Order: sequence, then structure tokens, then C-alpha cells
Amino acid sequence: MAEPSRNQAELGRIAAHFEESARVKLATCKQASVELIAAADLIEQSFRNGGKLLICGNGGSAADSQHWAAEFLSRLTKDFERPALPAIALTTDTSFLTAFANDCGYEGGFARLVEALGRPGDVLAGISTSGNSANVIKAVELAKARGLKTIALIGAGGKLKTMVDVAISVPSTNTQHIQESHLAIEHLICELVERRLYGK
Repeated sequence: MAEPSRNQAELGRIAAHFEESARVKLATCKQASVELIAAADLIEQSFRNGGKLLICGNGGSAADSQHWAAEFLSRLTKDFERPALPAIALTTDTSFLTAFANDCGYEGGFARLVEALGRPGDVLAGISTSGNSANVIKAVELAKARGLKTIALIGAGGKLKTMVDVAISVPSTNTQHIQESHLAIEHLICELVERRLYGK
């Protein structure tokens, strides 16, 4: 059984994490709600016109890409049934990603997938807590050149902030709290889009 002093220290750490996570989310709500709506606008318009959403990121943001795509493809909540929505996580094909990284280098992998799958009118969403992920930047550059709209989910700054059509910036430099806020943003955008498309 853990010592009481250790329990108290851990309880304090847990409380501090949740309090800071909540503070970052509330700050994001105040700072980035307009951009969140603008991102939902781009995705809604793309879906209405027969386009799709491509999503990419590294590490935890790769997991977010898959999570977000799954919410669009499946459903967000059990109480709102609707058709599948076309979202593709560019992070899931390990055979391609490892082959391309091995043969050509890691930084161009997502751009290569945009080249293959992206069409004018589609949307590319890049997720990067630093805002500086080189492979996401290259994907955004190619997407813009090919007529895709672009969205970035980032932290407090980075190159992506000024590169994309809509940047949703979380006012933090703590990767964990940025990722926790990104998940809330992803859920909210999915909810806004599906309710606009299929709400009564």
C-alpha cells in the first residue's frame, strides 16, 4: 500500500494536471471559437460539394488523425444517426509510410498521399502541437498548390499558423494539454458539421 505522503503528492499532481488542462481548454474556447467555426465551414462546404477531408499528424497527432476520421466515418454519438462522412487519416498505411520513408525520406510522406488522394475542393487538416512538423508543412504546401483548402490544429505558434486557410491555435506550449484541447476541437468540429448536414 502506498505511503500517505506519496498519495498526497500524487493527488496534488493529478489535481494540478486537470486544473491546467481545464484552464487551457477554456482559454482555447475564448481565443479560437471563431476559427473553429471557420474550419467547420470549410469541411461542411467540401462535403456538400462531394469532397473529402484528409488528416495528418505525427505521434499523438497521428492517433488524433485516426480518431477524428473515425468520428466522421462512423458517428460521434449514439443519439444522432447519419450517413458516413468521407474522412481519411493519412497516418494509417504503414506499408506505404515506411516504404516511402525508407526510399525517399520521412518528410515527404504525407505530401505524397495528398498528391495521390487530394483533389481540388477537398480539405487537408494538419495536426501539429509545435506547428512546425516538416512532413505536415510539406503536405500543406502541396495541398494549397493543388487547390485544397487547409486547416491546422496547432499549439501557441509555429510555421503552420500563417500557412493555412484556418489555424486553430491552443494557447499553450505543453504538448499534453495541447493534445487534450485538440481532441475537444476535433469532436466539436465533427458535431457542428454533422448537425449542419443532417440536423432537422
